[in-house]
Amino acid sequence: MDAQSALQQQTDVDLSKLSANDKAELQQFIVNESQKARIQQSVHSLTDICWKKCITGGITGGKLDKNENSCTMNCVDRFLDANFTVIKHLDSLRGQ
Repeated sequence: MDAQSALQQQTDVDLSKLSANDKAELQQFIVNESQKARIQQSVHSLTDICWKKCITGGITGGKLDKNENSCTMNCVDRFLDANFTVIKHLDSLRGQ
């Protein structure tokens, strides 16, 4: 048996053999991991957007200049404001 076949055999799990508690735990784990992935994606988007918008020159001395620093802080604030507004709106739609 080659290594790939052995790995596939180890990862094949018969979910029907899991207890109800194990299934609930697995489902919660999947939800948690999905939330982490969404947060990471938001952070990557935020970083990309604000970097492109605010960092116009080279970084010298390991610090942003005053304008770049101010721009990134405002960019992050607006990004978060927009996300919270969308979340509130979606929650209100769910409640209808």
